[in-house]
Amino acid sequence: MTIEIVVYNIESALKAQEGQADRIELCDNPGEGGTTPSYGVIESVRQHVSLDVFVMIRPRGGDFHYSSYEFHCMKRDIDQCQRLSVDGVVFGILNPDGTLDKKRCKELIDRARPLKVTCHRAFDMTRNPFEALEDCIEVGFDRILTAGQQATASKGADLIGQLIQKANGRIAIMPGSGVNENTVQEIVRKSGTKEIHFSATAFRESAMQYRNPNIAGMGSEEGAEFKLRTVDPQRVKTIRQLAKEAQR
Repeated sequence: MTIEIVVYNIESALKAQEGQADRIELCDNPGEGGTTPSYGVIESVRQHVSLDVFVMIRPRGGDFHYSSYEFHCMKRDIDQCQRLSVDGVVFGILNPDGTLDKKRCKELIDRARPLKVTCHRAFDMTRNPFEALEDCIEVGFDRILTAGQQATASKGADLIGQLIQKANGRIAIMPGSGVNENTVQEIVRKSGTKEIHFSATAFRESAMQYRNPNIAGMGSEEGAEFKLRTVDPQRVKTIRQLAKEAQR
């Protein structure tokens, strides 16, 4: 069972490594569902983490249909990832009609090689998952991250299993979203997956002693900047073990 942990900062990456993850998906902006992290964050993670590092290539939150300016940003971000010697990149581009934008996706995949390439949950927003599966295979994606076109992988586990069977080894299918201690075994058993993606999120208290009482939150909900997102290494180990047990 391959374990991928989504992380949003270098501390989380180090904690994922401590928890014996196999791979991390490095992002920024969890509130937006993940966007491209900064050059400095990618560089620092690559220097200090020996796990496989896959970087999110997503210029903004919202939908997955991008302007020419945004597409240019994605190309340049991929170039930077190659220079920083990461192991893979993660992206997805759709047409307005809900199909995969094969032309642009293939251009990015060709540009990214020899890095590995994952299609993220843009896949879950396509109009037909089996059509999108074949399109992902055609353009050369190595992996699809999906919740089975549902809000969580638990709800989409049956479709995920169908996609794995239909793919028949031509592309990896990795369930993600809502994967935790209570759901992972059901997802693994129903889908038959060999990979799983989750966050193992924990929050720690800020070290700030002085907290300005006149400001509720710096662009966040009240006091949220004093709760810092990280990864719980023990949760990573526990969920991994549960997944392995369900795989037997």
